[in-house]
Amino acid sequence: MKNMTLKEIAVACGGIYYGDEESYYKQVTSVTIDSRRIQKDCLFIALRGARVDGHMFIPQSIQDGALCAVSEKRIESASYPYIMVNSCAQALKDIAEHYRRSLRLKVVGISGSVGKTSTKEMIASVLAQKYSVLKTEGNFNNEIGLPLTIFNIREDHEAAILEMGISDFGEMERLAKVARPDVCVLTNIGCAHLEQLKSREGILKAKTEMFLYMNPEGDIILNGDDDMLASVKPANHIEPVFFGLNPDLAYYADEIENLGLKGTAARFHTPDSEFRAHISIPGAHMVYNALAAIAVGRVMGMNDEEIRQGIESLAPLAGRNHLIETETLTIIDDCYNANPASMKASLDVLNKAGGRTVAILGDMFELGPKEHEMHRETGAFAADAGIDELICIGSLAEDIARGAMEVNPEMHVHYYETKTEFLENIDPLINTNDTILVKASHAMEFPEIVEVLKKR
Repeated sequence: MKNMTLKEIAVACGGIYYGDEESYYKQVTSVTIDSRRIQKDCLFIALRGARVDGHMFIPQSIQDGALCAVSEKRIESASYPYIMVNSCAQALKDIAEHYRRSLRLKVVGISGSVGKTSTKEMIASVLAQKYSVLKTEGNFNNEIGLPLTIFNIREDHEAAILEMGISDFGEMERLAKVARPDVCVLTNIGCAHLEQLKSREGILKAKTEMFLYMNPEGDIILNGDDDMLASVKPANHIEPVFFGLNPDLAYYADEIENLGLKGTAARFHTPDSEFRAHISIPGAHMVYNALAAIAVGRVMGMNDEEIRQGIESLAPLAGRNHLIETETLTIIDDCYNANPASMKASLDVLNKAGGRTVAILGDMFELGPKEHEMHRETGAFAADAGIDELICIGSLAEDIARGAMEVNPEMHVHYYETKTEFLENIDPLINTNDTILVKASHAMEFPEIVEVLKKR
């Protein structure tokens, strides 16, 4: 890792170096917080977790090949180099910020209430047609995951696509200080994380903290069909560029053709061109993801053919509207996470299927004081969408069942307090050739349901 000697690391995090002078000028090869992933000459940062204190593993990490450890404790009689800091969690961010500032690649920061990951994947697929791209993997989008993603950037990377997730004020500013995005993309302002952010206005304020540390000559790309984002004024003297379905926007789509579970085709317009493309992943929201990717591709110097190829090359992720076809069932695996907007979007996708439709829905978390009302509204939406069988699992999901029954008392609705209870009664609920949506917040651990369905 270029520009990552122990001396530079100690300075970057304000730490005190203990060790021999020769090691002080050596470069680390990588950075990790996981003692099970030690590589030769890496830096091990000993984070304190809720259950495990990383300081316990410092001696073993050195024995396994780490060059140095970052510690909050003085290590008496240490025979190896270490850097002592006040906070390892802060040091992780400080060191990542130092490394990011040494890099000469373009960083695209992505946030929003819904669709961050699917937009990240679309943008990465587009940019990969021209550039060597690194992207956030899994849920590495917070104050631990984002620095670790940045440490994976190497000299041959030309673009990094960083998902930035928050739940409270100040978090985005801290993430942006580390990421220093050249391009900022916001997908929408919904109702996620209302426990801390209180209102959509609060969410907008928190999300736009991303602009505070962006490249002053960079680009801001926003969903112009979102009423909150449409109100965003120039930041850092940068005029936002808007995308959506409104033909008055710089990037827009029309002639949208619903291909059911086979995706969507549309005509896409840029400020000076137009082209058609097919998105293989179903859902109206994917058109917005494509528009965001088109805007990013254009500001990064790509032509329409490169962008079209990127859109059409996109492959689904497990847990993200992933279409699984078994011999007897069609499963829409969208159980990575959930909030009211994404739940309704997934029900729209299910509604596009032919034949009998089943929605297996679970609790949505972090919705604040209106969580029961929002679950009932989701149930009402499912009833209006004409879903044939609605299965609700979890204490909050009881309100999904209630909302559906209030709209359509004759709808087939089943409620189970726990996932285990549902799995014990699954057989009579699922028929051959059903199309089944599985969706809930991540903590509900619904991938287990997907695995059971795949084996039927």
